[in-house]
Order: sequence, then C-alpha cells, then structure tokens
Amino acid sequence: MFAPAISAISLGITGPRAFTRRTGRNETFNHAGNAVAALLAGGLAYLFGPVVVFYLMAFMALASIVAISCVSAQAIDHDVARGFDPAHHTDHEQPSGIRVLLANRPLLLFAICCALFHLANAAMLPLVSQKLSQINLHMATPLTSACIVAAQLVMVPMAWLVGLKADIWGRKPLLMAGFMILPLRGVLYTLSNDPYWLVAVQLLDGIGAGIFGALFPVIVKDLTQGTGRFNVSLGALSTVFGLGAALSNSLAGFVVQQAGYNAAFLTLAGVAALALALLWLAMPETLAKPSFARHVTVA
Repeated sequence: MFAPAISAISLGITGPRAFTRRTGRNETFNHAGNAVAALLAGGLAYLFGPVVVFYLMAFMALASIVAISCVSAQAIDHDVARGFDPAHHTDHEQPSGIRVLLANRPLLLFAICCALFHLANAAMLPLVSQKLSQINLHMATPLTSACIVAAQLVMVPMAWLVGLKADIWGRKPLLMAGFMILPLRGVLYTLSNDPYWLVAVQLLDGIGAGIFGALFPVIVKDLTQGTGRFNVSLGALSTVFGLGAALSNSLAGFVVQQAGYNAAFLTLAGVAALALALLWLAMPETLAKPSFARHVTVA
C-alpha cells in the first residue's frame, strides 16, 4: 500500500514529465534507507540484544509519519495524481471505465510479465538461505544478512540510473536488462556450493530488482496516462505480482522436495526466461518521446 501511495503523491507533485526522475530518486532513497535500517538493526541487536530491533522499527515508523506530514496537501494536484492529462485535467474529465483498462493490451502484458518476474524471483533468496544453512549452519544467518544488505546497496545506483536515463534510453532496454539478470542468477546458483559464490550471485538481485522497482510505476503511468486510472492500475498490478511472489515459494518448495535445490533454481530460471521472452517479443516501448527528458526540470 505504501509504495503505490508514494508513487501517486509523486505524480501529483511533479506531473508526468518529471515523474521518472522523481521515482528514480524515491527508489534510490528507499533502498539506501533499507540498507541503513538493516545495518542499524544488526549492529544494535549485537550490542543490546534482539529486542532493541522492535524499538528501532517503531522509531523509524514515527519518523516516517513526521516526514510525510511535512508534505503540503496543496502541493499535490490530485487529478494529475490519479492519471489525468495535466493539460486537460481542469476540463472536469471523468475517469475512464474499468473496461478501458481491461482492453489495454500492453497493460495486461505488463501485468503477466510482472507476475512471472516475481514468481521466479521471490523464492531465490529463501532457497539461498536454506542452502547456506546446510553448508555452514553457523555462517548462514550472517551471510544471508550480507546478501540482503549488499543487494539493497546495489539497488541504489540502479534506481538512480533509471531515474537519470529512462527518459532518454527508453523503458524497454532498461527493463530487459533487469529481466535478463533473473534467469542468469538461477543458472549461476547451480554452478557451485561455495557460500561466498552464492552470496556473490545474490548481489545480482540488486540489479534486477533495482531496475524493476524504479521502472514499475513509470511504465504503469505511461500506459494509463489520461485515463484517470493510474492508482487503480498500480494497485491491481501490485496485487498481481504479489500473487506471483506468494506462489513462488510454494513452487520452489515442491521442486526442492521432488528433485533438489539445483532443479528448483533451474525451474525458477525457466520461469524468468519465459518472462524475458514475453517482454522482448510482445511488450512495446511505452515512452512516446525518448528525447523530451533533456528539457525536464525536476520539481
């Protein structure tokens, strides 16, 4: 719920022309904050015990409430935030019917790609963690923590790159790069059982997830601009890829039981390859004018 709300607020403040760069900046700070929070939690838990983590999270939640309360409601154009064309939103437009979205073929294709991406991606870190615990039980927890923190740190420059270049290079090349990483990760996990190899491969998650996370609201905005249905589309697609993520662990767990970890990684890699093929062959570029970003001023 939080991420779609932030995307809508950002669109209402900056408008569609500066939205890509603002989203990239938001995701950069998001991943940096996640990494700092994980490091603080680990350090404070080591010094004062695990219970201190709950106090830390409560403090951060309160700080987030204070920060969001500082955003002026008058700074948000609520019509633009829901996806109306800013050039015409004063004409008392009505949102398009839901059937318009159901007939939006690129949006439906993107939803399927998102679901397949998360179906392939969500179970990979838990599988790595389980495999690490089998190899070295004492090192499994710190190495899994290192995977999470390091991947978040890799996501920081990836999100920044999307914000900087997606309006110039286009959405699809960057999204293809993010999707391409996922089947590669699945295959690389099977090449060695060395714990440090597994951690190194997991760092690639920062590239794929960093690019996808920053581009996701931007592409939804592209595909729904002028309909007034940006928010409902963002929520619907978030639900779809949430379902994909929820099913991912069930799929991986079943394959592990039947055929082992390598088979599970290769199965997830196959799903990721299917998502990549669908994206490459069927999904159009959603940026209408790749060069207009040179004249954008970020609010």
